[in-house]
Amino acid sequence: MHWKGNNMRDVAIIGAGIHKFGRFDKSYSEIASEAIKMALKDAGIEWNQVEVAYAATASRELPLNAGPKAAQVLGKTGIGISGVDSACASGGVALNNGVNAIKSGSCDICAVFGVEKIPRGLMDPTPRYERWQIEMGLSTNPSYWAMSAVRHMHEYGTTEMPLAKVAYKNHKYSVHNPYAMYQKAFTLEEILNSPVVCWPMRLLEICSPNEGAAAVILCAAEKADQYTTKPVFVAASVHKLAKYSADFRAPVVQMSARVKNDNPTIVAGRKAYELAGIGPEDIDCAEVQDTDAFMELTHYEELGFCAEGECGQMIDSGATELGGKIPVNLSGGIISKGEPIGASHLGQIVFLVWQLRDQLDAVQVKDAKVALGQVTGAMGHTAVTILKR
Repeated sequence: MHWKGNNMRDVAIIGAGIHKFGRFDKSYSEIASEAIKMALKDAGIEWNQVEVAYAATASRELPLNAGPKAAQVLGKTGIGISGVDSACASGGVALNNGVNAIKSGSCDICAVFGVEKIPRGLMDPTPRYERWQIEMGLSTNPSYWAMSAVRHMHEYGTTEMPLAKVAYKNHKYSVHNPYAMYQKAFTLEEILNSPVVCWPMRLLEICSPNEGAAAVILCAAEKADQYTTKPVFVAASVHKLAKYSADFRAPVVQMSARVKNDNPTIVAGRKAYELAGIGPEDIDCAEVQDTDAFMELTHYEELGFCAEGECGQMIDSGATELGGKIPVNLSGGIISKGEPIGASHLGQIVFLVWQLRDQLDAVQVKDAKVALGQVTGAMGHTAVTILKR
């Protein structure tokens, strides 16, 4: 069975592949091609059967046309390969492009992949920010993550403990993910005693930009049974951009504005639920962007998993643990996996495909039928994907 909508064809994922996230003595094309090959093998097809591809890359460290160059290592078949750069949401936007290509009928089989090689330390802000923004300190990720967290603390009485509990949960599950950069559990005490990066953000509560790749093979749903007995259907794929600043980053004129502006995750989530014909209560498991621990907490609220201001209570209740109401980031999240920007959302999708196929052991959600992936980045680029089996 698959899901109809908008008088266009439905889309299935028939193959999923990933290259471990971390740091490697490999070229970006080697990393990307390994993930694509894994996805092709999983789909039971060859590269020359792919009709179009979308490649997500977002860092300045890769050359122009890095995505198309990486894919062509598999063979120059003459297909169109489009590069996609939408900051941290690049993988989600590339996936959205691939889904729409199949829905429109322009192709039957599409490859979507993301790859990145980012050096240690904070990412270079110069590609996305004006010089004056950088010199004012408004381009450094932990600073505006911290300001968002402190604002929530002020408005709702949130403390440091829920942030530590998110990091504790995600690091705990990371030990079961061989594709994560960090696979080590920490105690709450160790997390709360880790160095302060930008209060209240601590070292063990934020992610590390790194290297890695992930890929999926999309197919017109009516043809999916030609390739697999376990297709996973894309019930919704949504890309939105913030109307105004999505958080406390520049421009300064928006930092103190009291105009109510729905976060793009709220907008994208609502649209995704509408397209999928479900509500947040129907989600069996989710992978959301946790570039910092507070970001995961706020996504609980924005995606409707809990009421506004109640994210702290939600993590306290165990609802987002394995066995809870909506398990979140059982992959270890970006906090544990690291963030190769172009690949991060596709890494979420690969893990969720495995969940819906019942391919996971220690972190398998029992009878999972509906899964949600979410990612957000600079300029408020946000993607929400809902998958059904």
